[in-house]
Amino acid sequence: MTNTTGQETESVRHRPKRTKAAGIATALLLALLMLSGCAAAGTAASVPETTDSESTSSTTTEETITQTASAAEALMATLSDEQSEQLLYAYDDESKTTTWSNFPVTFVDRAGLNLDDLSEEQRTAAMEVLEALLSEEGYETVTGIMDGDEFLLENSSSTGDSLGQYYVAFFGDPSDSDAWQLQFGGHHLGLNATLDGTDDSITFAPTHLGSQPAVYTDDEGDEVQPLAGMYESAFAFHDSLTDEQRAELYQGSEVTNLACAPGGTCSYPTGTGLAGSDLTDEQKQLLLDVVANWVGLSDEETTDAALAEIEATLDETYVNWSGATEYDMTRGGGVHFQISGPDVYVEFANQQGSAGADVDGYTTAGWGHVHTIYRDPGNDYAGSVTQQEASGMGGPGGGAPPGGAPSGEPGDGGAPSGAPEGAPPENG
Repeated sequence: MTNTTGQETESVRHRPKRTKAAGIATALLLALLMLSGCAAAGTAASVPETTDSESTSSTTTEETITQTASAAEALMATLSDEQSEQLLYAYDDESKTTTWSNFPVTFVDRAGLNLDDLSEEQRTAAMEVLEALLSEEGYETVTGIMDGDEFLLENSSSTGDSLGQYYVAFFGDPSDSDAWQLQFGGHHLGLNATLDGTDDSITFAPTHLGSQPAVYTDDEGDEVQPLAGMYESAFAFHDSLTDEQRAELYQGSEVTNLACAPGGTCSYPTGTGLAGSDLTDEQKQLLLDVVANWVGLSDEETTDAALAEIEATLDETYVNWSGATEYDMTRGGGVHFQISGPDVYVEFANQQGSAGADVDGYTTAGWGHVHTIYRDPGNDYAGSVTQQEASGMGGPGGGAPPGGAPSGEPGDGGAPSGAPEGAPPENG
């Protein structure tokens, strides 16, 4: 497969390979039943009302909270008492701060239920919670990451047990009138969405989105690039700058690891690079477009509210950049950039090693191995708990990354700069 470049990205299909297709198939089936006159109450009851995110996406925060709480309650209705105990945690349980990670689930213990341990009905219900929470584009991003990990499981040289597994957990009782958090994640995915019906607010801080390989081929032979928007919007911002601005922005050719690792504490380094106050209005909007890749996972109103808060302190926000200065995935090792201010912390880092998960004909390091983090220095977890230090890689997998390579294998580095002592190396 030829690597995708900035000029070629329009040909890449940004969609999941299975879950989305299943939703479309269900919608078509329902339409055929209605056209044939068979959609009587008894017949239609056997078809899920909605499994396609296009038909469930809301436009307001209040609608999203209501629909997500309803979907969460529907999931719980399918569970046994034992499963419900595994799924539910207290809203202020501090374990939620360390049970999300870039690592596979066998290296860092996750909270909640493993989707692999659920029945087909229960897995469908779990995914419908995500569909209710996320916009269509956000849902495609998340399921695209998951399908990429399945691709890695099926095709890479990595040990298979650690890949393709995802967990769901609720912190607090799902409600449209109170606060609760949905945590969903596994390898290269850690969603922490706090929904609060008391003030109709949703925050995704903190959240980790990653991808390996960054571009893969689905079962239908289509190319999928779940995080294409991050690359495209970041380079649109970079390319808008003057030579003088780029001189302030650029920190060198070395592509470093994340300074703030998923599931660990963060010192929110700032003050390095180009200040928001030195940007034009157009450039500020382009920078907000970059941030929207993380805060824009849900409905339009939620996204607008988050971006408005960040925009208010954009002059005090700094952005810096290292690595490649052209969007060409066939050259170099990718990029690292950091956006850090009073109300936002975004970091993007291409990992220089594959962590033993190689696939013939695909790029699984550099441009093809993405780690990112989004945090809000003043409102992580909606202020419900304080981030705890990561305890390292728990679970049965021990201390080695996927593939059995030693921790801190060449190119992937050890514990990231600024990470707490004992944090796992950033090579998952």
